[in-house]
Amino acid sequence: MSWETVCGLEVHVQLSTRTKAFCACEAVFGAPPNSRVCPVCLGLPGALPVLNDRAVDDALLAAMALQCDIARVSIFARKNYFYPDLPKGYQISQYDRPLASGGRVPIDVGGELREIPLVRIHLEEDAGKSLHGEGETQGAESRIDLNRCGTPLIEIVSAPAFRHAEEAGAYLESLRSIVQYLGISDGDMSQGSLRCDANVSVRRVGATELGTKTEVKNLNSIKMVEKAIQVEARRQIEILERGGAIEQATLLWDDRREEVRPMRLKEDAHDYRYFPEPDLMPLVVDEARLDRVRGRLLELPFARRARFVQEYDIPPYDAGVLTASRELADWFEEVARASGDGKAASNWTMGEVLRVLKERGGSIRDFPIAPVRLAALLRLVREGKITGSAAKSVFATMLSTGDAAEAIVEREGLAQISDQSSLERIVDDVIRENASQVETYRSGKSQVFGYLMGQVMKASRGKANPQVATRLLEERLKSGNPA
Repeated sequence: MSWETVCGLEVHVQLSTRTKAFCACEAVFGAPPNSRVCPVCLGLPGALPVLNDRAVDDALLAAMALQCDIARVSIFARKNYFYPDLPKGYQISQYDRPLASGGRVPIDVGGELREIPLVRIHLEEDAGKSLHGEGETQGAESRIDLNRCGTPLIEIVSAPAFRHAEEAGAYLESLRSIVQYLGISDGDMSQGSLRCDANVSVRRVGATELGTKTEVKNLNSIKMVEKAIQVEARRQIEILERGGAIEQATLLWDDRREEVRPMRLKEDAHDYRYFPEPDLMPLVVDEARLDRVRGRLLELPFARRARFVQEYDIPPYDAGVLTASRELADWFEEVARASGDGKAASNWTMGEVLRVLKERGGSIRDFPIAPVRLAALLRLVREGKITGSAAKSVFATMLSTGDAAEAIVEREGLAQISDQSSLERIVDDVIRENASQVETYRSGKSQVFGYLMGQVMKASRGKANPQVATRLLEERLKSGNPA
């Protein structure tokens, strides 16, 4: 307990542009190896880069959403290092004059809201991908797929503001949700659209000076990031408590063994021999461009969550689930507005809709019941035309047939029974057929009432008006015998 973890994250977000950052090659995932390359992204002599205009707009949109200070002039640089999947021998990135600086990302950890400060956001291109022991080679060779070379990225660098792994996880969840809302990236960590490196150090509680950091790579899920931070912090503490020293290094995460392995000594900035990219002019951002990009800004997850709590009177947890993706939030809100009942829309979306999605897979975009049709079902319940239990039966039929709720209710005779005389007959039958439970209730064990009420609903095929049926059952039980 005398040590604390200090962590910062470098998150690489792959932008969802049609083409690469500096050439016209398609930026697609899953294409045959080395089928989406050209002289520019391969770095062949004489090939010149041309900056992707859409990538700049997407980077600016992210910077605006995260409340960064945007540089009117930024510079591209060559980051020099040698690795098999980097054919040019350098990466086009930004160094001392990035596109944006400052900013913050809102997070929620256990219901506590806070903001994580950012250091910078800059544009850069991706490297290729090394394939170790895949396919026919079965471990005998490593192969290189250069399709990813030149794919446009933004690197979002946080301050060393995380003290617990759970905070880092919440930050990644929030950041992924934001880029998905903005439509600039699908944020799919399994496909590498969002990749994270964790800079981890430890220090004595109360100390102000940062400890020696290590960088943990190869993290492709949020849970993996959290686990790697915990494991690496524990490793550093054990070394320091034995009197050792932490070596600044780049580490690879082994998820199967849940351990870090050394990759190389950690470079400092001067090791990369940064210098301005001679084939690209400075990036100048004028007011007209900022106005155009600003028009793409929309309500972001945390703001939308707060509005859902206030406007639809739903719990913060439910609002958090419903705003986790833009598609789900849009779907819920369409149901809420069409039905006129935000609470019911939330309950059904959180319950029946997400249950079906979990069972069947797929996304809310492919859900077989349109929002307006679910809203029509909720209106039938609110207007007292069907009961809640009948609504679930109608919902199941809507899933299987695609029919409208009103048509199903009429066809299957599911309209709610509110007529008192009809309900009196049902209640009297239930009392006669459950004499022992009735006596148990009258002897003082009131919990039996729920069972008897269940029998009333069963006898009415779920159509009995719950309020009327409850009142009649209570009257009959208190009177001593049926009328």
